[in-house]
Amino acid sequence: MLNRRTFIASVSLSSWVAQAAQNKPATGVSRLPSRPRVISSDNGIRAVEKAMLVLEAGGSSLDAVVEGVTLVEDDPEDQGVGLGGLPNADGEVELDASVMYGPTGGAGAVGALKSIRNPAKVARLVMQRTTRVFLVGEGALQFALAHGFQKENLLTEKSRLAWLKWKEGLSDSDDWVAPPSPKAEAKRPQGTINCLAIDSAGDLSGVTTTSGLAFKPPGRVGDSPIIGAGLYVDNAVGAAGATGNGEANIRVVGSHTVVELMRQGKAPEQACIETLKRVMDLFKGNPPQLNFYAMNKKGESGAASIYKGAGYCLHDGTQSYRLQSAWLLEKKTT
Repeated sequence: MLNRRTFIASVSLSSWVAQAAQNKPATGVSRLPSRPRVISSDNGIRAVEKAMLVLEAGGSSLDAVVEGVTLVEDDPEDQGVGLGGLPNADGEVELDASVMYGPTGGAGAVGALKSIRNPAKVARLVMQRTTRVFLVGEGALQFALAHGFQKENLLTEKSRLAWLKWKEGLSDSDDWVAPPSPKAEAKRPQGTINCLAIDSAGDLSGVTTTSGLAFKPPGRVGDSPIIGAGLYVDNAVGAAGATGNGEANIRVVGSHTVVELMRQGKAPEQACIETLKRVMDLFKGNPPQLNFYAMNKKGESGAASIYKGAGYCLHDGTQSYRLQSAWLLEKKTT
């Protein structure tokens, strides 16, 4: 693992279009289409490394991305996915995931899945073992159990305490009393991992998996399992995925939009930027954070975020890197 060079422009906030043009970090991506590559969100350095090992061993791009994110889903210290994911408002962990396999155009997804730590693997089975695309809630759970997955308590002590702190700090007039300390701050992080890969044959696949918005209303499903929003793969063009505010992304069908812009000839990073501009327009220039990751058929990759500070992980076939995403705005104004 190395920290690769990045170019971070210092620019005025007067024009977010101008900022996007200037905030272009180096990607360090070779353009040889025969070399496998993997890109992921910032929490995926181990995922890209695992995915590359799978590719080098002859696995498909789908094998690579699913095995890569499984490492993160299994990590109880990552509170944005799988085991240890932050729960909903009732203290229950609900997981979402989607997969797409470029060569067939196949897709599978699960939403609001409880008690199963690896929703990406379940989503893959939905794609491979049913004629459907999306299973949710109790139906998704029963499908997973039928295929040999085991129920378990996904709420770790660390995540339970974070939920309890949030609940106690919600109001001074409810029945919950915060511990004798400074008032708990009701932070609601959004944690997700997206991973995209291209193999030596030029075949693309992608996966997005998440525990969703922390302390969400039970049953809330964001963009991650929605094909075209949290993930989209077109084997003739490229692949894209997202992390961040799901509701904003759903409204612009973000990952599909990124791929369509690449179809029109835009480079991956620029396609991400152009899609984020649509979110800017929706939110009158003051949107929530949203991040896109993209890879085209040539193996070129890029990422962009609305606000400065986000990053992504890349394995270029030789080494893995953490890199700075391009951005539109320095910081949120309100």
